Amino acid sequence: MADGGTSDRDWTEAEEEIMLATYRALLEHGYAGLSISRIADELGKSKASIYYHYDSKEVLLGAFLEYAIDQFESSVQTETGEDPWAELEHVVEKLLPLRVDEEKRRVQATVIGLRGQAVTSDAFREQFTEIDEQLAATIRDIVQRGIENGTFRDVDADRVAEHVLATINGAMYGRVTSDRETAVAAVRVSLSSYLDTELRPQS
Repeated sequence: MADGGTSDRDWTEAEEEIMLATYRALLEHGYAGLSISRIADELGKSKASIYYHYDSKEVLLGAFLEYAIDQFESSVQTETGEDPWAELEHVVEKLLPLRVDEEKRRVQATVIGLRGQAVTSDAFREQFTEIDEQLAATIRDIVQRGIENGTFRDVDADRVAEHVLATINGAMYGRVTSDRETAVAAVRVSLSSYLDTELRPQS
């Protein structure tokens, strides 16, 4: 997880240190094994130093998800807006790479584990709603720009964005909860075919 983010919130140095310690503790122990004590161990400070900023583990994790939103957003940013096809491929590869190393696999597993808490936690639901809305907006904006410059045919950009995001989320869930190693590659081929059919101008 990179330092910094893109939201309007200014994270203090102490807050960022706690966020990164939380990230490391989640990778090491998962959501079920996460505790303020283990985060403090990763931080190298006392539990009191964490409670000074966050009243409970749930409040801390709510802040962590807000921090993660920054990381998700920055991870899918493209350097150029000149080629909508390349931008879409960049976003899909960032969100659903064909191969992941062990750390990235644990990151995805951690995200899925936290998303599961949104079933009963309004705070988690709010944060994951924002994550999904930002990702959908990123995809929608690329499609819309492609329509405007004639690269893509005129389609419902919202519908395409939601289809892509739902496909990626489903494949990510499958990757971290099963051992179907070839499924992601099949989904990527199917998603590429969908985008080509939906977006390429008819001759």
